[in-house]
Amino acid sequence: MNTNLFGTGRRLAGGLFVVCWSLTLLACGTVPDQFGKLNLKKWRGDRGGCTGTRSALEADFRAEIPNLKGKTANTIGEWLGRPDANILADRNQKFYVYYLEKGPQCDKVGAKSSSRSVAIRMSAIGLATEITFQNGLP
Repeated sequence: MNTNLFGTGRRLAGGLFVVCWSLTLLACGTVPDQFGKLNLKKWRGDRGGCTGTRSALEADFRAEIPNLKGKTANTIGEWLGRPDANILADRNQKFYVYYLEKGPQCDKVGAKSSSRSVAIRMSAIGLATEITFQNGLP
C-alpha cells in the first residue's frame, strides 16, 4: 500500500496557486476611458484644469454625480486621476479637489487659487459622499 500524502498535497497546493494567480490577474482591470457621458481620458489629461478641457466636460461630470457617489476613494482616483488638491478634514474625512479652469495652480503646483473647482468629500471609510462646485478650495 503506497500512501503518498506529500505528492497529493503538492498537487493541491500547485492547483490552488494557479487558481489564486488567475483570480488576481482577472481582478486587475484597465482603467475605463468613459463613465456614462463623462470622457475620463480627457478629464485625466487636463491636469489642474489648465487646458480648459475639464471646463468643457463640466456638464457631463454633473450628469454622472449620482453615479460617482458611493464609489471608493481608490476608484475615484483611478478614474479621475490624482486630485489637484487633497484636503484632510476632521473625523478622518478628506476632499479630492479637481480644478475646472486655468489659474495660479497651473503656474505653480499647490499655489492658492480661486479658480472654479469640484470637490469630492470622502467619508472616513473611503466612500464619496458629497460632490460640490465652488471657486477655489472648499
